[in-house]
Amino acid sequence: MEEYVYVLDYLPHGRPEDERPIYKKEPLVLAIGEKYLSLLELVPKRGVELKPHERVYIGKKERDKIDYIKRRISYEELSSAAKAELPYVLEKLVKKDEKRYVEFFNKAAPLTTRLHMLELLPGIGKKLMWEILEERRKKPFESFEDISKRIKAISDPVKLIVNRIITELSEEDVKHGKRKYRIFVSPWQRRER
Repeated sequence: MEEYVYVLDYLPHGRPEDERPIYKKEPLVLAIGEKYLSLLELVPKRGVELKPHERVYIGKKERDKIDYIKRRISYEELSSAAKAELPYVLEKLVKKDEKRYVEFFNKAAPLTTRLHMLELLPGIGKKLMWEILEERRKKPFESFEDISKRIKAISDPVKLIVNRIITELSEEDVKHGKRKYRIFVSPWQRRER
């Protein structure tokens, strides 16, 4: 379970497509979890307004801004504003947890005989994958800056990771008939209503 989320969008009058009368609608917060990158729909406490990029506690203890977690949502259920804010919030999250993502470059392994985890990052093909593997054999990567210095073709490892996370959240691979591999986002099953 997520302890903290980052706000992507605040909908003071709920979703526009909600056809209920205005007095029955509740304000909503669209957010992404800090640890598991879960997309969530939350209901704020009465009188609380939230801003994009705001970090909010949603754990089991007393919450100061969120009344309850309404549900987990898919990428398609995000508002346009939330989708626009997502890359910026993800960049903040990836930089904040740099050690975890640098460790991915150091520990990534083959998925099949023909596909390596590193190749799931946008722009990394076989040649670049072999260069990364060779460099990490010499010495493990220590930071994003270290990756950029030693692998000239990767000027911004954070953007690579952010783009991969967005691909996993939006499930683009599945839409294009590819097998779905998740390396950063925890999988979830959509429940039928």
